[in-house]
Amino acid sequence: MSTAPRITHVSWGRLEVEGREAPFKDAKLFPGGARAWDWNETGTSHTPGIQPADVRELLDHGAEVVVLSQGMNRRLQVTSETLDLLNERGVEVRVASTDDAVEAYNDLVDEGRAVGGLFHSTC
Repeated sequence: MSTAPRITHVSWGRLEVEGREAPFKDAKLFPGGARAWDWNETGTSHTPGIQPADVRELLDHGAEVVVLSQGMNRRLQVTSETLDLLNERGVEVRVASTDDAVEAYNDLVDEGRAVGGLFHSTC
């Protein structure tokens, strides 16, 4: 199984990921890859927050643990439907501010876990 890439730097509006030249503002990370997280794809906004459709791609790539970043100031919410979906699939979930989410995510990568994450690098 492929491992997820580590996050090498996070600051307001900038997320750097190993193996990627360009930084992300918001990112989806999963076993075997990373890409920009475009909220317009699923109609995500700060309220009501992260949608089930946002996490499905992580599950499709084999994530068994999902880290959800709520932004630096925790303004991004998570819908109950999203948490229900992860629970129904038996996926461990961690929800935290971006700094804490990055630390938890990298720890899980280092442990060799099949981890995916959604990271919002501003508010």
